[in-house]
Amino acid sequence: MNAASRQSAQPSRVTRAWRLTRLAAHFVEAATVASLGYPLMKPARRRLALQRWSANLMRHLATNLTVHGTPPPDDGVAFMLVSNHVSWLDIFAINAATPTRFVAKSEIRSWPLVGWLCVKADTLFIERERRRDLARLDGVIASALRNGAGMGVFLEGTTTDGHQVLPFHSSLLRPALESNVRVVPVAIQYRRSDGTICTEAAYDGDKTALDALRGMLTQHEIHAHVHFLPPVAGNGLHRKELARQAREAIVRTLYPERR
Repeated sequence: MNAASRQSAQPSRVTRAWRLTRLAAHFVEAATVASLGYPLMKPARRRLALQRWSANLMRHLATNLTVHGTPPPDDGVAFMLVSNHVSWLDIFAINAATPTRFVAKSEIRSWPLVGWLCVKADTLFIERERRRDLARLDGVIASALRNGAGMGVFLEGTTTDGHQVLPFHSSLLRPALESNVRVVPVAIQYRRSDGTICTEAAYDGDKTALDALRGMLTQHEIHAHVHFLPPVAGNGLHRKELARQAREAIVRTLYPERR
C-alpha cells in the first residue's frame, strides 16, 4: 500500500476522538492509582499494576502486542534488558510483557503527567551530556540490580524511525557486568496492517511526543513485535564487545535479509 492509499484509509475523526477520550481516562486512572493506591502496594503488586496498565495503554492505542521468545520472569532475579529504541511506546510495550525499571532521558521527567507517572514507576533519569551523571547512575543501577530489579536501557542514545539500529553506547552496561546479571537483547518493531514498518509510531528526528501520538492515531491498528532474545554471555567480555553482540543479535532479528 502506498502513502496515498494509507492516507485515505485512516480512521475516522470519530474513531480518533474516541481513542483520545479513552486514553485520557486511562491516564487519569493512572494518576489516581499512583497518588492513592500505589504507595501502599507491595513491590510485587506495583509491578503487576504497571504491567496491566501498560497492556491497557497498548489496547487503547489500537496496538496489538506480539511477544516473541520468553521474557525474563518476575522472580526477584536481576536482569538487564538492552533494546533498540523507536518510540516512547517502547517502555510500555516491554512493561506489558515483563515489569521493568527503565533508564530514560532526563527531559521526560518534565513532560506533563507522563513524566510524573514515570517518576512514580521508579524510572531512573539520565543527563547524557554530563559525565558525572553517568557515574552517579552507575551506582544507582548497581544497587537496583543487587536488590533483584529488572532494568531496561536503550543504548543507541536516541530513537530511529524503525528502519535501522544505530551503534550502541556501552557505558550503561558496566553495572550489569560488575553484578554478573543476565543481559537480554530486546528487538522492537512496529508494523502497519499491510506489513510495512510503521514510521508513524516512531518518536524520532524533530518529532515531539504529541506528534508521535498523532501518527499512531492515523493507523487503524499497529502491530508491535517485541522479541526477547537469548541472553548475551558477559563473562570475560569488555562492555563494548557485549554491546556489539547485543546490537548484532537485534539487527539479525529485525532485518534478517541484511545478513
